[in-house]
Amino acid sequence: MIDRNHGFVNFQGPVGGIATSAGAPVTYTEVSNTLNTALIYNNYFMDTMSHIHRERIPERINHGGGTGAFGYFQVTHDISHICKADFLNKVGKKTPVAVRFSPSLSEKGSSELNRDARGFSVKFYTKEGNFDIAGCNAPVYFYKDPLLFVTFMHAQKRNPATNLFSRDAVWDTLTLFPESLHAFLRSFSDTGIPANYRYMPGFGIHTFQVENKTGHYNFVRFHIIPCAGIKNLMTEEARNISAEDPHYFTRDLYRAIGTSNFPCWRVSVQILTETDVKRDGPKVFDATRLLPLKKYPLHQVGRLILNRNAKNNFAEIEQLAFSPGNIVPGILGSPDKLYEARVFAYRDTQNYRLGKNFNRIPVNCPFQVRTFTYNRDGRPPVADNEEDIPNYYPNSFHGPVPYMTKSRSGLINIVEGKADNFDQTRDFYVNELTHDEKSRVIENIVFSLQDVSFASLQKKAIDILSTIHPDLGDRVAQRLNVTMCN
Repeated sequence: MIDRNHGFVNFQGPVGGIATSAGAPVTYTEVSNTLNTALIYNNYFMDTMSHIHRERIPERINHGGGTGAFGYFQVTHDISHICKADFLNKVGKKTPVAVRFSPSLSEKGSSELNRDARGFSVKFYTKEGNFDIAGCNAPVYFYKDPLLFVTFMHAQKRNPATNLFSRDAVWDTLTLFPESLHAFLRSFSDTGIPANYRYMPGFGIHTFQVENKTGHYNFVRFHIIPCAGIKNLMTEEARNISAEDPHYFTRDLYRAIGTSNFPCWRVSVQILTETDVKRDGPKVFDATRLLPLKKYPLHQVGRLILNRNAKNNFAEIEQLAFSPGNIVPGILGSPDKLYEARVFAYRDTQNYRLGKNFNRIPVNCPFQVRTFTYNRDGRPPVADNEEDIPNYYPNSFHGPVPYMTKSRSGLINIVEGKADNFDQTRDFYVNELTHDEKSRVIENIVFSLQDVSFASLQKKAIDILSTIHPDLGDRVAQRLNVTMCN
């Protein structure tokens, strides 16, 4: 039986005898005392001591904290007329999945209840390889030009001199690149802190190009919405919970699954035709903008169910590696530069954190299909290292060959302009927020802006907020004046 608080399995007796990592049995003397003995000849001591110094791997620069679980995706509606991906081709078909949830900016060990964007990533273990959605809990992203990734990450991490987080740096980047305020305004709203991961939505960020069996293109955006509805915490609620249990989200998800209260999400897509893309232009690929639901309604595809906790967090969650570049036949990716940059960045991150053979780590392995590659050697795990299969291509010794006899379908070409989303940012503030919700947005913005050291930077921020909507800027200015006078 599993202890719901600690996760250990309560065996009836010892699971087995202690051994060194080389397999040698360990005696009671070795584990009970090292005094007045030669340490170097105590294999248990040497094995454990040399291992603990090497237990940590590099933390993710982004999404450092977080948790995850396992389950399945089941098709509920047939969309094979637009996408030929095997895991979508039959109502009722189930595909194993792994999901990771994470605060975007918080470091590992930080409170999970901070006001922050959050990651919602899904790995589908399909029979054609792994398909990853490296998504977020907000429907829009923070920037369009991938060149800004380093700028935003450094500005929102620790100051190199003080080693403290800096609101000056955050608001400096927000005012230098105001297109990011579309996503940040949502983070400052009631959706900025989910009630827990079970009530948090996920979005695929990009507009993906897909094709059917005849090669006809369509385009989709993924929406993953909790079956029980979206629920959020107010700021004061989150602070109170964080004071008592900063890892509340991880605990809640583990307990829910452990007691068979399995979380569920509806997976849907917005569908665009080639005609839609030609009419609306490249802005449909701008991740800082929404695709209006009235214009492009949701079409349900399936359900996502999580029904298994990790048996070992490091093995299955910390080593869980996602990449937007993990696609399958029928899903081509997205033609925007942000997607192209993320394909490189995620792969580069996993190579650094986990080694070049990270896809051979069991949790990342495409276990539904037998893979043949020409990759060899490198940092373990290497599995069987492809045994005696030739290690170069082409070859005359019956090594693996490409399965396609024709060229692979390619992404369309688009010409992207600078991000322009104030119309949607304004619409969010004016039409999507109630009077009380607007007041809380103002309160959260003021709470952040009041710590900015430079009055000129506060004024610049207020000017941009006024450009989004005069009421937004005026109310922030009024509250800041009161705060500064006190």
